[in-house]
Amino acid sequence: MITVQDIHAAKAAISKIIHTTPILQSEQLSRLCNNQIFLKSEHLQKTGSFKIRGATNKVKHAVQEGAKSITAASSGNHGQAVAYIANQLGVPATIVVPTDASQCKVEAIQAYKGKIETCGTTSAERIPRAKQLAEDQTGVYIPPYDDPYIMAGQGTVGLEILEQVKDADAIVVPVGGGGLISGILTAIKETNPSIKVYGAEPKIANDTYLSLNNNKITAIPATSTIADGLRTSQPGDLTFPVLQKYLDDLVLVSEAEIRFAFSFVMERMKQLIEPSSAVAIAALIHSRLPLENKKVVTVVSGGNVDISRVGELIVPTNRQ
Repeated sequence: MITVQDIHAAKAAISKIIHTTPILQSEQLSRLCNNQIFLKSEHLQKTGSFKIRGATNKVKHAVQEGAKSITAASSGNHGQAVAYIANQLGVPATIVVPTDASQCKVEAIQAYKGKIETCGTTSAERIPRAKQLAEDQTGVYIPPYDDPYIMAGQGTVGLEILEQVKDADAIVVPVGGGGLISGILTAIKETNPSIKVYGAEPKIANDTYLSLNNNKITAIPATSTIADGLRTSQPGDLTFPVLQKYLDDLVLVSEAEIRFAFSFVMERMKQLIEPSSAVAIAALIHSRLPLENKKVVTVVSGGNVDISRVGELIVPTNRQ
């Protein structure tokens, strides 16, 4: 397992590349959730998501070890981050994306000089292809989440939260493959274990929920959740044990609840966030967690949304 020392090392390695993202607040959101809510705003991060943290840590290490090319498999955000940092370091990157990848994310990868290849609709399909490309090109494959350097880089979100929100009672994190939450769990629980850390997952993409209940990694079929960044088929071999060790609980939210949270943040806070980010906020709005009158940080993981899709995601938010 990674340690908090690994995360501090990652912070030093990536500090000149990433932004320290701000904490946002909304009185209306706090009132609706019956808690004092703080949004850790990774949608305002470079490349539009937290993924640049882990990608920078891993790609820098790979290049230092002599990598001449880079590949990755991604629904979008990880691919953007890998393409960005590879371009910054002067090595070519090929990103394998699903056939239904968000167009804005594909265009962003290309803007960062990444070459695009499409393959299937699930991580189980695109990851082997990216690994094969790395082998064919004598390059290095950059995993989306299941890697110590990736996990440690994502864990720097937790270190920033500790600095920015004093005396936080709890942190809520959206869960896909587990890279973000495993890093945050390590940073928080090895620094201040009294802070609760909760995960939130879509009901129709509940691989981590099932895995925790079954006490073993459990795969699910391809899912169509609107939280496209959380469409993993199973948690990682490295990330899952961290969740088993440290996670306080994981809850599920419906597609309708995700849409409401997405719409509320856009309408009331004027922030465009991804549906994946809205999953954690939905868990608080709909009282899925045993929290009341607490200081709660929710991680807004990204903000890369196709403008053409926004109308499909919006629902009325007249609930007070």
